[in-house]
Amino acid sequence: MKKLILSIFALTSFTFVNAQNEINGGPVNIPAEGVIDGIYIQEHIPTKRLVPYEFVREADVMFQKRIWRSIDMREKINHPMYYPMDEFTVPGDWVKNTTRWSLWTVIRHHILKGDLIMYDNENPNNLGSFDGDLFKYPVQMAPGKSYENDTTFKENVLRLIATTKDKVNADGTPMVKTDPLSGEPILKLNPATGVEEPILEDPEIRWYRSEDIVEYRLKEDWFFDKERSQFDVRILGLAPVVYDADRNNKGEITTIKGKKILFWLYFPHCRFVFVNYNVYNPKNDAQWMSFDDLFQKRQFNSTIYKQSNTFDRTIDTYKSGIDALYESQKITEEFRNFEHDLWHF
Repeated sequence: MKKLILSIFALTSFTFVNAQNEINGGPVNIPAEGVIDGIYIQEHIPTKRLVPYEFVREADVMFQKRIWRSIDMREKINHPMYYPMDEFTVPGDWVKNTTRWSLWTVIRHHILKGDLIMYDNENPNNLGSFDGDLFKYPVQMAPGKSYENDTTFKENVLRLIATTKDKVNADGTPMVKTDPLSGEPILKLNPATGVEEPILEDPEIRWYRSEDIVEYRLKEDWFFDKERSQFDVRILGLAPVVYDADRNNKGEITTIKGKKILFWLYFPHCRFVFVNYNVYNPKNDAQWMSFDDLFQKRQFNSTIYKQSNTFDRTIDTYKSGIDALYESQKITEEFRNFEHDLWHF
């Protein structure tokens, strides 16, 4: 009887792992065939189906306001998103935790697989113009190709989610490729000058990790739907933010010049990915939710830094310090008062 139970257990584990790979779900607690890291297989989130948005007609929307928010990763309530204790290489080899993924790990993993489309934050035809939250400049993989064989996509990925650094010798001169047998530099003809020049070593690549993400920016619409008699919100865009900083040879930050948005993601597309990755619940390990649930239930703290206005200004252009926080709170209170007044008789 025991052998029969073990056989069924092993078969169930193997079948579920295969099913998980087919549906492209998140990590499960099966580190090896026939082994469950727990008392049951955590299959609810990895196999969960997306709950679609309610249909909304334009004629039913009586009020609408666009808001931009920043989610600070330093705040304790936002740490389940941050979680810088997982890391993997581009080929998919795990370096740290394998069962709990941070939001950045999920995003980066599916960008490299081609499941998520990045939208450049800067206009490629007009450098210095940052309007990526309009989703006008997609960076996506060519059909039928992958990260490894799509040169253009690979260059854009390295530009947006990694930093590169040229390899140099001890004296500061560029490091060149050499022939492994003779030790002589490998030369290549420069068509512009007609002169053979040494080929430089490929630059070192440093991928942005979970611990590098200091904020997430949200673009969302708040609206009142008279057909459902509900004041609702829809998240439209999500953008990771890192420090715009100088680093030393060890990759450590030496000077922080500000913050920069890496790229924007169209959130309705992200939902199909986020719904199958669980989020740590510090109060109950049996009640983990997905990243999609986290955003839909508003289980995060954020600060409004912009609302739709005549001159498209952000709050920090006319308020600073504590006054900017008061302005953010003022906008939030206006929404609360609007909803309260809808039902005040």
